[in-house]
Amino acid sequence: MTGTTLAAVAIFLLTYLVLGLGALPPLRLDRAGATLVGATLMIVCGVVTPPQAVGAIDLGTLALLFGMMIVAANLRLAGFFGWTVARVLGVTRSPRLLLVLTTCLSGVLSALVVNDTVCVLLTPLVLELTAHAGLAPVPFLLALAMGANAGSVATVVGNPQNMMIATLGGISYARFAAALAPVALGSLAITSTVLVVACGRGLPATITADEPPPPRMDVVLLTKSVLVSLGLVVAMLMGVQPPLAAMAGAAVLLVTRRVEPGRVYELIDWPLLVMFAGLFVVVEGVERAGIAAWIVGRLSGGYPGGPHGFVALTAALSNLVSNVPAVMLLGKAAAAAPDPERARLLLAMASTLAGNLTLVGSVANLIVVSQAGPRARVGFWEYARVGAPITLLTLAWGAWWLR
Repeated sequence: MTGTTLAAVAIFLLTYLVLGLGALPPLRLDRAGATLVGATLMIVCGVVTPPQAVGAIDLGTLALLFGMMIVAANLRLAGFFGWTVARVLGVTRSPRLLLVLTTCLSGVLSALVVNDTVCVLLTPLVLELTAHAGLAPVPFLLALAMGANAGSVATVVGNPQNMMIATLGGISYARFAAALAPVALGSLAITSTVLVVACGRGLPATITADEPPPPRMDVVLLTKSVLVSLGLVVAMLMGVQPPLAAMAGAAVLLVTRRVEPGRVYELIDWPLLVMFAGLFVVVEGVERAGIAAWIVGRLSGGYPGGPHGFVALTAALSNLVSNVPAVMLLGKAAAAAPDPERARLLLAMASTLAGNLTLVGSVANLIVVSQAGPRARVGFWEYARVGAPITLLTLAWGAWWLR
């Protein structure tokens, strides 16, 4: 390896170490700071040039996140989250059932809209719900992230890698859903079961907190925000690009006489946007240095190890460089398979469900833990001890179904 390649490896490993652990003691370096430092070092060490770094930043993803944060901020200011908390606690007093409902709601919504969007919208709701109910938030944050990953495998619009695979492979929405919706349903059942078994003992038998008083609601702002949110879903289902739909919705909500823009901007998770901008550059450095391609070349040859070997390789690489770069690298291997469409469906399934293995395996995971921030800290091993069995079981189910 050249000095540049070694530098890229070191930068990548340190950046992902902080992403997984959330900090680098004794330094006060958080996830956003780690990716910013990593991106800067990739440029300073000559792994990527400044123009390459700028080109690596996916403005569509940042626009999607920013637009949905504005939507979420308006829903919060309108009292939507407080109202939802009151309604949910009025339906069930069982923490275990609430855990299952969180997983399934996240999964179903993620099949309809990009899972990253669902995590942006639901993380504040989960935090408010658990705080009022007196429940530990971490199991429910795990349910949100893992449910989003499991459910998003069902459709083309569930996550970015599905969109990429379906577009490049010419797989229609209907064929994609027919093949992978059953995988998603089975994966949600597995995810819910494992979460209840792994986290249920730490939950009380019942929720003893009183129902919250009726929240103060801005009916006009709530109506407008809900209509915009529904419009976003419809627009995405009709084929409008998610970033464009999100920014259009944000623009509509910002044109108002009722809310000071500063109140909305205060609720934007700016560190999360910084984290993703830096992460794009770090991943670009890994690709420019040829690290990921070298790994694929060593471990694979065309369609490695048959379907099961291909699933294992996809899962491993998805947790090494994240799922979207993994799909970009393995797309050629899928195209060279005896049955390219089946191989692409395996690639979509494995790259998505592998996101439940570790914190860094999925963008949805990083969104949840970053937004949870100081209110709830999700550790790397705390996530992996639940995510590992879920990943193994759901990958086995998906590989069996697509056999």
